[in-house]
Amino acid sequence: MPTVIMKFGGTSLATPGLIIAAAKKVLRMSRKNDIVVVVSARGQTTDKLFSMSREITLKPKAREMDMLLTAGERISVALLSMALGKLKLEAVSYTGSQVGIITDNKHTDARILEIKGDRIKRALAEHKIPVVCGFQGVSVEKEITTLGRGGSDTTALALSATLNAKKCIIYTDVDGVFTEDPNRFPGAKKISKISYDEMLELSNYGAQVLHPRASSIAARFKIPVEIRNSFNNKTGTLITTIEGTQRPRPKAITHSDDLYHITLVQVPKRNQYLSQIVTELTKGGVHLKFFSHGVSDARKFDLSFITPLDEKDKVKSIINKIRKKLDVDHIRESSDICSLSVIGKGIGSANKIISDIFNILSKLKIHIEVVTTSESSINIFLKQRYLNKAIHALLIKFRLKKTSNHPVNSGKI
Repeated sequence: MPTVIMKFGGTSLATPGLIIAAAKKVLRMSRKNDIVVVVSARGQTTDKLFSMSREITLKPKAREMDMLLTAGERISVALLSMALGKLKLEAVSYTGSQVGIITDNKHTDARILEIKGDRIKRALAEHKIPVVCGFQGVSVEKEITTLGRGGSDTTALALSATLNAKKCIIYTDVDGVFTEDPNRFPGAKKISKISYDEMLELSNYGAQVLHPRASSIAARFKIPVEIRNSFNNKTGTLITTIEGTQRPRPKAITHSDDLYHITLVQVPKRNQYLSQIVTELTKGGVHLKFFSHGVSDARKFDLSFITPLDEKDKVKSIINKIRKKLDVDHIRESSDICSLSVIGKGIGSANKIISDIFNILSKLKIHIEVVTTSESSINIFLKQRYLNKAIHALLIKFRLKKTSNHPVNSGKI
């Protein structure tokens, strides 16, 4: 039978009743497919484990945090396996290390290097249902590691690639992928089908529904992914290859509120200064959303970076270590920065769409700090106070929001 990966997020397993409900979904799917289940920690378990660490120290070692946080998924796999057994299904629970999820040695944000998967394959051959801890693995040095935020999604897609799965279903607490966050922007439409490239852009620029690493694996191996709501039986959003030539059009908008903007002012022009600074930041695990340099005069330039806000302390620590060596005049910093990204295949080179976006923001007197484009995205950085107004206007302009003038009942855009 074909293999299907079913991944359940923490909200889908928060109570005993929800664990039983998840087990029943597995039972139904197992009638026509071999099933591998991937789980996250239940409900608020990870947050509680973080709180426990803070009761001991505010600066725990990353290795010990990995050891602590992986306990959450172990609880989930054991309880879900028990629930499957109650339904007369033979299930077996595994940690990431037990199934051979091999990672690099970067604690709290490790990357998967390979998945051996022998024990999973053997369990499937014995007609058992493997239930695997998401979010975790074991390094080449045999240390327990975690994969960072959204790591269970990454586990599910990596296993899908390893096992050549027919499909990966991500069960979560939303009905699918929307044209924007429907909780913050009521009337946002559900998308019935979206391409791998579009989903990857959405993930990279702030959408929380699927982690960027998981989106990247899906795109690379062409794994169909369905985002479904655990709490109802509605059809979700399918992430897949979309055939044929389509007219470029905006498919969705996403945003990121929590950004940090730092500028090194009057950096002397020296060979390799730019590469040195960027290298130090990336070596330190900083995720650069944007960087640029502007010429101040013939001898100096300003160098700006935009990073996630939760990396502010890390960025400042690295910059302060190198600023004296580089003879930087001073530093400007701000957290009054956010981004909105318009996503759609081909729109990055569609002059009419770019012009429409600029005209709308200009009429609203919204100042644009920075713009970048790719084949499938137009990304705008702006002040926090402009974000909601800008997104509302663009949702209406590109018919990505339900309105009285444009009723929608199909869930398609």
